[in-house]
Amino acid sequence: MNVEEVVRESLREQAGDGVRPPDGLADRVLTLRRRRRTRTVAGLAVATAAAVAAAVAVPALDSGGEDVRPASDAQTGDVVAHPDQSPPRDLIAAGNTALAAFYTVETTKQPGGDKLTTRTYGLLDQKTGTYKKASKKWAWIDVAPGMRTAAVLEGELPARRIGILDLITGKVERWIPVNHPVAGVGWSPDGGKLVATAYSKNPDRLIDLPDDHPKNPPQRHGSRTGFFVVDASSGEVGPFRELPQKAAGKFGFFEGNSREDLRWSHDGKLLYVQLADGPDGENRAWYTPEGQKTKAPAAERYAGWPEAGLSPDGKLLASDGNDKGSPILDPRTGKKITTVPGQQQLAWADNKRLIAWGCDPKKCDGKGEFRNQLLLVTIGSEKVVPLSDFRKASADYPGRWSPMFAAR
Repeated sequence: MNVEEVVRESLREQAGDGVRPPDGLADRVLTLRRRRRTRTVAGLAVATAAAVAAAVAVPALDSGGEDVRPASDAQTGDVVAHPDQSPPRDLIAAGNTALAAFYTVETTKQPGGDKLTTRTYGLLDQKTGTYKKASKKWAWIDVAPGMRTAAVLEGELPARRIGILDLITGKVERWIPVNHPVAGVGWSPDGGKLVATAYSKNPDRLIDLPDDHPKNPPQRHGSRTGFFVVDASSGEVGPFRELPQKAAGKFGFFEGNSREDLRWSHDGKLLYVQLADGPDGENRAWYTPEGQKTKAPAAERYAGWPEAGLSPDGKLLASDGNDKGSPILDPRTGKKITTVPGQQQLAWADNKRLIAWGCDPKKCDGKGEFRNQLLLVTIGSEKVVPLSDFRKASADYPGRWSPMFAAR
């Protein structure tokens, strides 16, 4: 059975179960396949099942019965760069990965002495292929693989429902109510599930403690209560799993990060929490989807802070870097294989290329971490390709912007 038959057979099976996939889905999946020629038939079959599940989860991206082609599909180039834009206005992409959104952070004083940190998002508009300022009501956004939909939470956090936002129409196509208020949601690597992290208070609010010394600033607090997994195709919310944060330290102050959300492993089978100061220097605490503490997957045992993590084929691991470059590790041994330019590794474009914060070493040596732009770097090469201009604030997005990537 060839690839096209695999795709269409998957759709026929879905129809046989009484679920009608959106019109034109087979063609969209096959278009995706043609763009990703390096994938195997077996890998495509898995991706196809995930694509069907994700497509069934929300209404078809149609207008008047005609399929609307997302702007990210229209940009077929291997590298789509805008080295003259910061923050970016037009789609940025490399390989199989694209900049799905970015955000800036602002902290404001609140009545009673508290301080509130909020995000302003620049979100990809799939009609135009440009980044548009998202509604201020969205306190949290996470874009699904494929960049057709995003999960959103209304502010002030925590929220009592999760919205599924259509990135072509700009409308929330489904609301998923939850019994425990959540302040963070994240898509699984295949786009089939969401993990929602529950909190009793807004983790982005610094609280002025009533018994604290008047000169002390508002304090972080730990209010995470647990998490649950949501099935994207049905909207079914799984059982709540208790996972409270540790208590305040011996001086009455909370010593961790007030936001400690659950995230997915590379293969989507486990969950982890990034730790500010874990036991024995560990950076991550690992859990099963059922909430049981477990060991790190063998391939992610040496994972640290970089968001890029494992390469798509699982053979290389991004590691913590500095102004002089970032190491690439063997995930089986933790030993350094090579070093690539860039200070912070953000996402893999493919098995040999990374998107990173940095600066061309021939032009910016010694400039420090605060002078950086999005770069495409290649394993085994000092050559870099600028994807954005140097990071800076703007009138529309005050503050330095942080990128959010997704599979395209």
